[in-house]
Amino acid sequence: MKTKNYLGRLIILVHDYDKASEFYEKNFGFRKIFDETTGGRRFLHLGTDPLDTFGIWFIRAEGADQTARVGNQTNGQPVMVIYTTSLVEQYEQLEKNGVTVSVKPVLTADYKFLHCLDLYGNEIVVVELKQ
Repeated sequence: MKTKNYLGRLIILVHDYDKASEFYEKNFGFRKIFDETTGGRRFLHLGTDPLDTFGIWFIRAEGADQTARVGNQTNGQPVMVIYTTSLVEQYEQLEKNGVTVSVKPVLTADYKFLHCLDLYGNEIVVVELKQ
C-alpha cells in the first residue's frame, strides 16, 4: 500500500483568537470545527465543513519574535488562497464589512481574483475559477 498525504491546517499567528475567528466567520463563512483548551493552550481550528480535513489553526503569538510576525508571516507574500463560487458576491461582502481590498477584482474569461487583508494584515488571494 502506498502512503497518501493530505493537507491538514494552515497556521496563522494571531493576537486574539476570538477576533480572528470572528473575521474569518463574518467575511468568508468559516466556522469553528474544533475549539478546546488543553494544558493552558487553546486549539482553535476553523473550516468550511466539520468533515473537511483542511482548515485554519490559529495560534496566539507569544514572545517578541512571534508578536512581530503577526500579520507578516510570509514576509509580504500571500498567506493563503481561498476559492469562491462567486467573486462578485465575495467582493461585495468584503466591501460591506470594511475589509481592505489591496487588489481590486480582476476578471478574465478563465478566472477572477482579488487580494484582501485580514485583520492583522495577512494578504489573502480570493479566486473564482472557470466552471
